Amino acid sequence: MINWIAVAALNLAAAVGLGAFGAHGLKNIATTQQLEWWHTATLYLLAHGLGLLLVGVLIRLNMISQTPAWLIQIGILIFAGSLYAMTLGAPRWFGAITPIGGTLMIAGWLWLAWLAFRIKPI
Repeated sequence: MINWIAVAALNLAAAVGLGAFGAHGLKNIATTQQLEWWHTATLYLLAHGLGLLLVGVLIRLNMISQTPAWLIQIGILIFAGSLYAMTLGAPRWFGAITPIGGTLMIAGWLWLAWLAFRIKPI
């Protein structure tokens, strides 16, 4: 079984590091549009990393399956990864895969909602 709490912590550490790199390392060389992509990628990485931390706790407590975590993590990689790649020079058509990542993140949260509705009250 994957340790989703550790995966979430790695996502959060990456968000801090990549956010700092974007703010300091790219500010004089990237266009305004590229900096917006970087900012969006970092914001989503941070927000979904925090959410994945909660999902990891629920998995650890055997309250839910790992499916939402997988969907969210793959979504993070595709969504933020494609935006980071475009900022660093990948072709703009790369942005066409960004919504796939967003869709996977939405699917992960909806799957979590479905699982949560099925949890029996205490």
